[in-house]
Amino acid sequence: MALNETHDPSLESWVESANSPESDFPIQNLPFCIFRHGHAAPRVGVGIGDSILDVPDYPSINALMERGRAAAAELRLKLSRVLRADNPYPPRALLFKQSECTLLMPAHIGDFSDFYASIFHATNVGSMFRPDNPLMPNYKWLPVGYHARASSVIASGEPVRRPCGQIQEGSSPPVFAASRQLDYECELGCFIGRGNELGQPIPIAEAEQHIFGVCLLNDWSARDLQRWEYQPLGPFLAKSFATTISPWIVTMDALEPFRAPRFERPAGDPAPLVHLDCAADRERGGIALHIEVWFSTARMREEKIAPVRLSRARFEQMYWTLAQMVAHHASNGCNLRPGDLLGSGTISGPAKDERGCLLELTWRGTEPLSLPTGESRKFLEDGDEVILRGFAEREGARRIGLGECRGIIAPANKP
Repeated sequence: MALNETHDPSLESWVESANSPESDFPIQNLPFCIFRHGHAAPRVGVGIGDSILDVPDYPSINALMERGRAAAAELRLKLSRVLRADNPYPPRALLFKQSECTLLMPAHIGDFSDFYASIFHATNVGSMFRPDNPLMPNYKWLPVGYHARASSVIASGEPVRRPCGQIQEGSSPPVFAASRQLDYECELGCFIGRGNELGQPIPIAEAEQHIFGVCLLNDWSARDLQRWEYQPLGPFLAKSFATTISPWIVTMDALEPFRAPRFERPAGDPAPLVHLDCAADRERGGIALHIEVWFSTARMREEKIAPVRLSRARFEQMYWTLAQMVAHHASNGCNLRPGDLLGSGTISGPAKDERGCLLELTWRGTEPLSLPTGESRKFLEDGDEVILRGFAEREGARRIGLGECRGIIAPANKP
């Protein structure tokens, strides 16, 4: 896809709030959502400023995903023209304030797979457990991932129940208890658009045509459960209790002005194998997105202290691109379907303030965070709220945002 009239940074909308430089949703963005106004049935909408425009063209976002990226681009162009300031007949009756609506899950998610695509995150975590050999031998050869749980993917704002599971410390036998090392993981979610037939791989050169758009994703993790259970088959109960996603899907077309060359591999790293490499992905496989983590405790909210920013990382620093994840996922003939969700894995950078989870930020709890109230944190406590925010900005383009992804930790059920 190329830049077109929808990306013109001078475009303004008849929805005045969309013209503010601080808005996540200017007319150049137009992210899709599912919303309900009052007691009406859920509807497809697009975010514009502080409002939502009802989109009656499709019964669901999955139906649009199934038609492929060209159909999504065509609808986005149509919506852009409808919402422009020079439209003599603005459909104001189809506009609703976000504050008067309930935002729902943006898509039906049939399957969810989570990757591990940040080499900075993988190196940090690996060095805690294997200081002499942080990365597994396969890391630089393929996008490491696992099949996660779609049924426990929840919408932003829903409470996250602290999980219980087996915890083993030192040489003692395991006990069944509530997690004591609950963590967040700051990720980007990727929604599949048009799928592939079972047995038919997706070539890397075509992979982006199968991506509909992205959202913010928090893959909550119980580190103490994970440490005991992950061998030999990988994460299970430590991950499957909840994954929170933002309600907005920003299309790949909206992100076109923010494309970047993919991460430059250090000298000596192996070149990607043929199914993970093509000229287009090398030249524009990265996306210049800033992803932030904000945090507040129950006490901070009681004392009306604003959330504090814990980290900001750049998505273009990921070792593996979204196209590589899609191509590798389907390389064995696995059939991806419209609405399937892929998680990027924790987004971290080389600096301490770019670490995308508490495991890294507190270095496994040995360097607790200090908060404005005098509280400290090694891992999440009940009542803590984690807020993910993301945006893309570049000279010559209009800044666009991903909205927010929120979750508050609720107490565990009694073991």
